[in-house]
Amino acid sequence: MTLLNILLQEAAAPAGGGYSSLIMIVALIAIFYFFMIRPQSKRQKEIRKFREALAEGQKIITAGGIHGKVKAVKDTTVVVEIADNVRITVDKASIYASAADVNATAK
Repeated sequence: MTLLNILLQEAAAPAGGGYSSLIMIVALIAIFYFFMIRPQSKRQKEIRKFREALAEGQKIITAGGIHGKVKAVKDTTVVVEIADNVRITVDKASIYASAADVNATAK
């Protein structure tokens, strides 16, 4: 029997069982919050702080997998050097990790 079936049976129960179904729904919402919503919002906060702290000379990886070094930071874009004298401009929203962070988690 699935969780949905159990919830539906509880909801169809007589008036005396109303509180148990309410408690079950509240518990389910709490579980979703602590295991799905809260960790995702923490991760987004960390990414936002990382993007705000970008500085020249920092090695980064873009969402497309391009490795490079930050040469200039502007309001919404970053100039990244990907090879000698090869520079591209990328949106800050497409930068997800520093190369040092990725190498540290890979080991």
